Amino acid sequence: MRRQFSRHALSAVAVAGTLAVSWFLVGPSRAAEDAVIIPPPAMDAKASEGIQTAVVAGGCFWGVQGVFQHTAGVVNAVSGYAGGAKSTADYEKVSTGTTGHAESVEIKFNPKQISYGKILQIYFSVAHDPTQLNRQGPDSGTQYRSEIFATNDDQKKVAEAYIAQLNAAKVYKKPIVTKVGTLQGFFPAEAYHQDYLTLHPNQPYIAYNDIPKVENLKKIFADVYLDKPTLVSNAKAAN
Repeated sequence: MRRQFSRHALSAVAVAGTLAVSWFLVGPSRAAEDAVIIPPPAMDAKASEGIQTAVVAGGCFWGVQGVFQHTAGVVNAVSGYAGGAKSTADYEKVSTGTTGHAESVEIKFNPKQISYGKILQIYFSVAHDPTQLNRQGPDSGTQYRSEIFATNDDQKKVAEAYIAQLNAAKVYKKPIVTKVGTLQGFFPAEAYHQDYLTLHPNQPYIAYNDIPKVENLKKIFADVYLDKPTLVSNAKAAN
């Protein structure tokens, strides 16, 4: 379930005093801390021709989408839902935590510019905290779980091997709880959710929980960081 003050309730808070107000309403967040710098995967997906797709879930999709929209080689990153049926791929229904869906991001990427393994390294390093079970920062419920939805067997093997590698190396203080499943379907979220971080950088929830993720991307992965994000067409994303 959500905290008493939801992400949307926070949008009404005045920008002045953003960080102080955010701390009071939603509590501390790992995003405000330094990111965990982790090694790249020892095994990566096979290079292939054409644009590839990765789907990941790691809490509120606003921040995850924002991170990958600032990542070179990503041609499109769309907020949406994965893990449940098409009939329940609706924000209000997903927010009940009973649909099986997780707030997710579909990442279309050019494997000649960025590999699947690199995307996972960014996902585990700065996009979310993979040690939080069925929650992420101030948001709780299965819809905020950490999960990788593999689009093929190769991706699944890479993801599972990477999690085992990171756990063995003890790069986190707690075990990784990220699930690895097979993508059954991805359903774009409502238009107002797309490009949310870019359009509302001063919204308290975004300013406190998500902007630090983009800042950590710039600091740790400077080689793939884009100052100008690759945005989604809201009309296209909502179809």
